[in-house]
Amino acid sequence: MKVILLKDVKGTGKKGEVKEVAEGYARNFLIPRKMAVAATQGNMNALKDQKQREQRRKEEERKEAEALAEKLNKMKVSFSMKLGKDGRTFGSITSKQISETLKKQHQINVDKRKIQLDQPIRSLGVTKVPVKLHPEVTATLAVHVVEE
Repeated sequence: MKVILLKDVKGTGKKGEVKEVAEGYARNFLIPRKMAVAATQGNMNALKDQKQREQRRKEEERKEAEALAEKLNKMKVSFSMKLGKDGRTFGSITSKQISETLKKQHQINVDKRKIQLDQPIRSLGVTKVPVKLHPEVTATLAVHVVEE
């Protein structure tokens, strides 16, 4: 019997796949637990429409991420830090601070987890910081640190 899986089923397949399973398995286990529906023509058309909507949504997200990446590539975020006698900084700049400053200075909301900072910034000058906005889109933000 052909079924469309509504959830991931271990050993059978992933959500959205059309699988051929034993009729008893489908009628007694998958369908009553709402893990699958019979692969009728109407259900197949609904699955196709759902996949198209999902594809359009993903494409829209990617386009939005590309537009934001273009803005971030041209942008510069400034910080001022105190220096000690030997030219070392007091404290450091973290991805959380960069995210908050982006929101204050440029009204752009970027989650701190998307800012890929290997370690906090502890030096003066301009540092290029990668920002992963989408699995396919990564921007580079310039973080400028000056002496207070």
